[in-house]
Amino acid sequence: MNLVAALLVALIAALHVFFLVLEMFLWTKPLGLKVFRNTPDKAAASAVLAANQGLYNGFLAAGLVWSLLNPNPAVAQQLATFFLGCVVVAGLYGAWTVSRRILYIQAAPAVLALITVWIA
Repeated sequence: MNLVAALLVALIAALHVFFLVLEMFLWTKPLGLKVFRNTPDKAAASAVLAANQGLYNGFLAAGLVWSLLNPNPAVAQQLATFFLGCVVVAGLYGAWTVSRRILYIQAAPAVLALITVWIA
């Protein structure tokens, strides 16, 4: 994996760590309410679901970091492809079911990273 691909994979991993923090720890706090355009009541009622969603974002980040740390280039590329593919699918589903913004925040950057991983 070349430097550009690795940097983009790292960026996607960092985004998903940020999503984990937002969904698991800041969901009912002012930043979480603002980012997800929630009311305090709606956030309180959905906090457990958001925390579960955040955990899954953490798993995606962990898989992407695993791809960056794997010493075998072929395996690293396979891992990055799989986990970026998961991010793209999750982003597309989120854009379809929740908000079109997810397409631009989650899916599009992952597609860009995936293309660079394939080119590398």
